[in-house]
Amino acid sequence: MGQPLRAGDRMVVDIGPVAHGGHFIAHAAGRTLFVRHAIEGERALVEVTAVTTKVVRADAVEILRPSPWRTEPACPAAGPGGCGGCDFQHVRLEHQRELKAQVIADAFRRQAGLEDVRVEVTSLGPAEPGGPDDGLHWRTRMTWQVDEAGHAGLHAHRSHRVVRLAGCPIASAGIAAVEPWADAHRGATSVRTVQGSDGSVSVMVDGQVIGGPGRVPQQVGARQWRVDAAGFWQVHPRAPEALVDAVLQMGGPTAGSRWWDLYAGAGLFSAFLAEATGPDGRVDAVESAPASIRDARRGLHDLPQVRLHQADVAAWVDGRRGPVDGIVLDPPRGGAGAAVMVAIAAAAPRVIVYVACDPVTLARDVATAALAGYRVARLQAFDTFPMTHHVEVVAALAPSEHVDEIS
Repeated sequence: MGQPLRAGDRMVVDIGPVAHGGHFIAHAAGRTLFVRHAIEGERALVEVTAVTTKVVRADAVEILRPSPWRTEPACPAAGPGGCGGCDFQHVRLEHQRELKAQVIADAFRRQAGLEDVRVEVTSLGPAEPGGPDDGLHWRTRMTWQVDEAGHAGLHAHRSHRVVRLAGCPIASAGIAAVEPWADAHRGATSVRTVQGSDGSVSVMVDGQVIGGPGRVPQQVGARQWRVDAAGFWQVHPRAPEALVDAVLQMGGPTAGSRWWDLYAGAGLFSAFLAEATGPDGRVDAVESAPASIRDARRGLHDLPQVRLHQADVAAWVDGRRGPVDGIVLDPPRGGAGAAVMVAIAAAAPRVIVYVACDPVTLARDVATAALAGYRVARLQAFDTFPMTHHVEVVAALAPSEHVDEIS
């Protein structure tokens, strides 16, 4: 086996398949390496960056046999030792989406035992109307870290080290115009920049708004919200509409039906579920964050069929039973967990629509749902985070005996 690997060691390896988290698999000295800045099929000189009993991490520092999918990164800080925000800037955009589809399929195979999952990762199109579909200028919500000299930048990968930047190509046009990296913020720890759908930009330093509105305007279709600058909203400007369309198509809400919207945030899905169910329907929207509940109350005031519940989702669904026709859940990255999945399956909805920002936790929760009698009927995936390994997946789950009715 030879000498054990240590941080700083260099060796030439052949790069294998993509792994969740923006890495590619390689092997050396009897260990599996998780390599950044590489592409499957390449031969690369890699440098070990971290070693534990479970994981060896490395960066590809020189490409000896490049992939035809390799391209020049848009940002000079996107390489080894630089900013950790983007995983795939060195990969052509169409192949980034193929890699994400491979990660989704692998997650369902490993976590849920499903061998035949196939899904295409769909582009949301250009971030700005009329602009190029190049995967840039889409991020409308960004948190910048401040170094000891007061300069705002972004963290290096798996590090608290702040990388100074002269720009960020995935930042939205409004945020780029503000240039948060250009001002000194001595004594501060973070700067948050948020662009609204009207182009306005809010700037917060350590949680205090110093520029722009405290409530950021967001519009989806004909509906408008004003979302707390510190609150949650989708970061890609085209994501809310795409996800709403997917939820409505997969869920099929009808007039007079009853729905739960779990982890409801500002009520994005609740609003359109309520419009579909009409005045004789009902939508129970459950969210634990007080600021999001306030945003939902203002944004959904014209929809009395929506009942807002400020509560922990697991506590709210515990022991609760129907009647409920459909359930939408959009949990944080850690997923819903077994207790929530068992509880919502016990409510016996016609359909469960799960919106996930992590395919591994989605697949794990799907495996739990399968034990409770629900199977995947449809999958859609969206490239809501271009240049990164992140991807949004929407899954419709139906009672096993009724899967063909939805698929």
